[in-house]
Amino acid sequence: MKTIDSIYKQLPDVLLPWYKQNARKLPWRQDTEPYHVWLSEIMLQQTRVEAVRSYYLRFLEQLPDIHALAKAPESQLLKLWEGLGYYNRARNLQKAACVIETKYGGIFPNQYDDIRALPGIGLYTAGAIASICFNLPYAAVDGNVLRIITRMTENNVPIDHMQTKTEIAAQLEKVYPKKDCGQFTQALMELGATVCTPKSPKCTECPTKNFCRAYANNTMLQYPVKQPKKDKRLEERTIFLLQYKDKYAITKRTESGLLSGLWQLPNTLEKMDVNQALHTADTFGVQPVELYKQMSRTHIFTHIKWKMTCYHILCAKKTSDFVWATAQEIQTTYALPTAFRIFFESNHKTDISEYS
Repeated sequence: MKTIDSIYKQLPDVLLPWYKQNARKLPWRQDTEPYHVWLSEIMLQQTRVEAVRSYYLRFLEQLPDIHALAKAPESQLLKLWEGLGYYNRARNLQKAACVIETKYGGIFPNQYDDIRALPGIGLYTAGAIASICFNLPYAAVDGNVLRIITRMTENNVPIDHMQTKTEIAAQLEKVYPKKDCGQFTQALMELGATVCTPKSPKCTECPTKNFCRAYANNTMLQYPVKQPKKDKRLEERTIFLLQYKDKYAITKRTESGLLSGLWQLPNTLEKMDVNQALHTADTFGVQPVELYKQMSRTHIFTHIKWKMTCYHILCAKKTSDFVWATAQEIQTTYALPTAFRIFFESNHKTDISEYS
C-alpha cells in the first residue's frame, strides 16, 4: 500500500490535467481579481453553488469594486445579501473593504498574513485568495478537501478537530506546484464538489482512484469521521403578519444576537393559539379585524431550530410602533431574513390548507 507521503505527492500530477478538462464554468472563475475571488468564497460558505450564481452577479452589478463596497449603505448591503443567511459575512466583507481602503489604498493585500488579518477572513478563505490570486502555496482546506484527503489516506481522526485541518493543510502545502498554486487549490475544490461527494462518490471517474485507500478497500462512506452533533436548541415562536390595507408591519431586530440589525415580522418567543394571537395583536394597537391565514414553518439555524406558527391578521389601524411597508417596498428595500420572508411570500397563495 502506498505511503501517505506518496499519496500527497501524486496529487498535483493527476489533479491539474483533470481540472483543466473538467472544471465547471463559474462566473467567479473568469479571472483572478482578488475582490471577485474573495466575494465568491465568502458567499459560498454554507451555500450551494447554484444559489450563489445570481447573488454574485447581482452583487457585483451594484458594488463592482472594493471602494463601492466600503461606501455602500448597510441597508443596500444587507438587501443584496437577503436570503443567503449568516449576515455577519456581509458585514465583515464591508469591514474588510474599509480596512483595505484605509490601510492599503484600496488595493487588496498580496501577502498571506495581511490577507488573514482582514475581518471575516479565516484560514480557508485566506488560503484560497493567496493561492488563486497571488500564486502563493497556501492550502484552502474546507469540507470538500477534508473529505478527499481523509478518504485517500483513510484518516480516522475527526475532521472537527482543528489539528486535523492544520495537519492536512501542512501536508498539502508541501506538494503545492510552484507555478500552479491557484489551479491546484481549485482542482481540490472541484474534485470534492463534483466527484468525491459526501453520499454518492463517483469513484470510477476519480483521477485519484489508483492511490486512494478508501477506494481500494471500499470504505469511502466511512469518511470523513466527525464528532457527534449536539442537538439544536428548539425555540417555539409566534409570528405576526399584520396587514393594514396594502402595507405590512415590520420592525428591526436589536443590534446584537441572532439576525442582529435586520428587519423582521413582529414575533414572540412562545407558541400561541388563535385567540391568544388575536389578543396579542390587539395589545399592539392595530385593531385586528380578521384572521386571514394561519401558517406553520420550521427554520433551522446553526445551533437553534425555530418552530414557528404565523398568523396573518388583517388590521383596521396601523401604529407608529412598526414600520409599515408595501410588498414592493419589502421586496426591494428591506432585508427580511428567510425565517420571516417565507411567511410573507406565502401570503400570495390562497389555499390556507397548504400552510396550516
